[in-house]
Amino acid sequence: MDAHAIPNQLLAALPRKAYSGLLPGLSPVTLTFGDVLYEPQQPITHVYFPGDSMVSLLTLVEDHLALEVGLVGREGVVGAALALGITHSPVRALVQGGGSAMRMNAARFRSALRRSPPLQRGLLLYINTLMSQVTQTAACNRFHVVEARLARWLLMSRDRMGSNEFRMTQDFLAHMLGVRRVGVTEAAGALQRRKLIEYNRGVIRILDDGGLEAASCPCYGIVSNST
Repeated sequence: MDAHAIPNQLLAALPRKAYSGLLPGLSPVTLTFGDVLYEPQQPITHVYFPGDSMVSLLTLVEDHLALEVGLVGREGVVGAALALGITHSPVRALVQGGGSAMRMNAARFRSALRRSPPLQRGLLLYINTLMSQVTQTAACNRFHVVEARLARWLLMSRDRMGSNEFRMTQDFLAHMLGVRRVGVTEAAGALQRRKLIEYNRGVIRILDDGGLEAASCPCYGIVSNST
């Protein structure tokens, strides 16, 4: 298969033989906005290779407050911890952008990983990239203003979904960014007044990519350059 026809970039980067060896265990699935793929400390039963879908990795505080620490889209895989021998999820994996993905059950994935050095290398490189994203996100949440953080999040979502338009409520964004809803309302309003985004009935549309990048904090460029 032509690598350009494979929507997931991690799979597309594999040599043809390595990818062909995975194909029998991969099943196409549709991920639905709001679905929870894993909860913390629950077994990782499947891995997911997003196509045009996107999954948030959330850490829970006091069992009910959630803060996003990572985003996974077409560049990576959800359930990468299995590659390190970890069988239970350290985070909640929540579908933020509905769309296509390829799924493989955990046992078959571990077996494929043992047999395929190219897949091992690809997974370890991706895990390193994801760790860089997680650490940069932690710093961003601590030191940068909400408007710049929102701009960063929207750009990262665009990159992972391959679209300038996505569904997102202000309540969800407040949880993702770890701020009160009023903070998201003010930040989104400021970006909208600058004609960088359009927000209407839970749908966000990026109108000016360059302007939004200028409004974002430096974390967007740092994370983008690590992929």
